[in-house]
Amino acid sequence: MPEPRLPHARLAAYYFAYFAVIGGYTPYFSVFLHSRGIDARGIGLILGLWYATRVFAPGLWSWLAGRDAHGVRWLRAGALLMTLGFAPLLAPLPRTGIVLSLVVFAFFANAIAPQFEAIVLSHLPGRSERYGALRVWGSIGFIVIALGYGLLLDHLDARWLPALMLPWMLLVCGLGFSLDYGPGHHDAPAASRADLLAALRRPGVWGFFVLMLLMQMAFSPYHMLYSLYLRQHGYSSGAIGGLWAAGVGIEILTFSGIAPLLLRHAPRTLMLAGLTAGALRWLAMALLPQYGWVMLLAQLTHALSFAAFYAAAMRLLARFFPGRLMGYGQGINSSLASGFGGVLGALLTSGLWPLGDGRAAFLAGAALCLAGVWLALRVLPRT
Repeated sequence: MPEPRLPHARLAAYYFAYFAVIGGYTPYFSVFLHSRGIDARGIGLILGLWYATRVFAPGLWSWLAGRDAHGVRWLRAGALLMTLGFAPLLAPLPRTGIVLSLVVFAFFANAIAPQFEAIVLSHLPGRSERYGALRVWGSIGFIVIALGYGLLLDHLDARWLPALMLPWMLLVCGLGFSLDYGPGHHDAPAASRADLLAALRRPGVWGFFVLMLLMQMAFSPYHMLYSLYLRQHGYSSGAIGGLWAAGVGIEILTFSGIAPLLLRHAPRTLMLAGLTAGALRWLAMALLPQYGWVMLLAQLTHALSFAAFYAAAMRLLARFFPGRLMGYGQGINSSLASGFGGVLGALLTSGLWPLGDGRAAFLAGAALCLAGVWLALRVLPRT
């Protein structure tokens, strides 16, 4: 029997558009907030709202979608509400207005992310090693915008950033109406509460979630204030965009070619390699930020510390939560690991940032990766 046709172009385009939004938000929104007169501590707390909404939004949205016979409508509604929540930032809002708009935007942007991941994996039943070939288009979207907007913001006021991001959100909305779940969802039996509880009791599942939480915390200084950190050390917006692009460029190459490695090595092996590379990466950023070549080498470790780690983690998550359980697994992972881990990481980053002009926060990230190595050796399945 032939494999069902994969809607590769539409899934890839959605990844591109969604991560184009993230490519504007993650590297440069701290610069936008700074242009509105908000200091580094305030920026850290405001951007921490992104992670705070992850605690509730993914789990709630996944639960609502899982209970609906036409669950894809929740993806479409969430994309529309994300866009409507962000649009007011086109106006010169006071700080309270900025916070409210970002809360709405972040809630729905985070709500739809794990649902879309579940949709992608539902098109790859028994073929999850092909995930990277689709996810790479998100990386391409990110790198195009991170590099392009870095060059633009050398010449444009940072207050133009919301206007540059909004068209990509509109594209996400449009693409959402062209997508649906795949055979891994439609051909699978309905998932009961007992099935979900049984999946959550599998050995290694909760250790896996804690491991994902630790990695999210380790990445928090990078996601929140890396651009400002580089500016403090004399890097231009173009150079900052170039360093972001270098990291995502190696991510693209890794996602494109990782399928053979996923078939050859256990997820545990690749996740351990990613955690070790992460410890070295954050240590280099903490101790040697003044050397551009060191920052470039640190960004190239993104191949292991993010791409290989994440692709292996998604393969393991698909094993833990097969069929219609995938949406719930993605939601729990986003809420507990990415959400709660992001909140803890934001608080840790904000608290440590004044120590050593940000160096202490990156040292903490290295320590968290080393703790992750210790945990992975004990809880992840060997095969």
